[in-house]
Amino acid sequence: MTKKIVLTLVGLLVVIALLAGVKIHQFKKMGAQQYVVPPETVSVAAATESFWEPTLNAIGSVAAVQGVTVSSEVAGKVVRINFESGALVQAGDLLVELDAGTEQAQLVAAEASARLAEVNLRRARELIGQRSIAQAELDAAEAQALEINAQVESIRATIAKKVIRAPFAGRLGIRQVNLGQYLGTGDPIVVLQSLDPVYIDFSLPQQEISRLAPGMPVRAVTDAFPEAVFEGAITAISPVVDTATRNMKVQATFRNGDEKLRAGMFARVAVVLPEKQPVLGIPGTAVIYAPYGDSVFIVEPAEEGEGLVARQQFVRLGVSRGDFVAVTQGLKAGEQVVTTGAFKLRNGAAVVIDNTLSPPVELAPQPTDS
Repeated sequence: MTKKIVLTLVGLLVVIALLAGVKIHQFKKMGAQQYVVPPETVSVAAATESFWEPTLNAIGSVAAVQGVTVSSEVAGKVVRINFESGALVQAGDLLVELDAGTEQAQLVAAEASARLAEVNLRRARELIGQRSIAQAELDAAEAQALEINAQVESIRATIAKKVIRAPFAGRLGIRQVNLGQYLGTGDPIVVLQSLDPVYIDFSLPQQEISRLAPGMPVRAVTDAFPEAVFEGAITAISPVVDTATRNMKVQATFRNGDEKLRAGMFARVAVVLPEKQPVLGIPGTAVIYAPYGDSVFIVEPAEEGEGLVARQQFVRLGVSRGDFVAVTQGLKAGEQVVTTGAFKLRNGAAVVIDNTLSPPVELAPQPTDS
């Protein structure tokens, strides 16, 4: 029994030794082989020199050159509505007429009193020439005539105010009154906006005031019409700088014949400065942003052997324009930078270029799904 146990143990030891020998041989064979990391597939673009129009960008709001909520100066019942919501009107067009029956009756009585006062005044002037009345009676007749005439003009002014007209040409908003409705003093009737031209008001930092002047061109885009670029010009610069923000208000005027721009609309504006500056531009996707410094990967031939490698290069960035960003330091014109796939690279990694799937880059992109 003891002999069987010994033989079994010996057999197990032999098997273990054989297995260990096989594994050691395999490990040595694997260690003798050199593992080669496969190259990463990336897309590249060349850093190119070009001239960009320098701009000052801001967020603005569209405002009508003339805009008002038409309201009633006097109280009264609406007896006539002479407009449709959203219609174009000219200055002086009738909008709403209020009931003026009471005032018309008062006017008839006042005009009769005015005629009587004029007769009494003429008679008093004749009598004063004959020295039949005192001067005081003539003075009283004149005062009475003036007072009654003033009452007539007051009633006529009230009647005129009950005929409400458009104060200027423009487009009406939504009607806020109904036939037979009683309007109090100041009650709104309809919004009226003059939409051609329009203003866009925006603010810029005070340090830019030396670069601005009336007449400078301004471009504007809005999310409502992303495919449209509106052209205008600066017409006014506020003489006061806001003490809280240290910004100054600027106003630009835009032609708006198709009325795409509406009052209160949000817009992105760019003031085009007269001088052009040379820049070295690369696609913004090439930049790896980091707290310790921004960098790009430059593709260049490998020093040993064939193929291409990626070298990390720290850069200093300037202004952005569309899909591009300007590089002020760290890059030369013509150098190839990795635009997609940079996140998976390390310094000295082998790369293969494939630009078939790289997205297009533009200075003035207009996304269709924004």
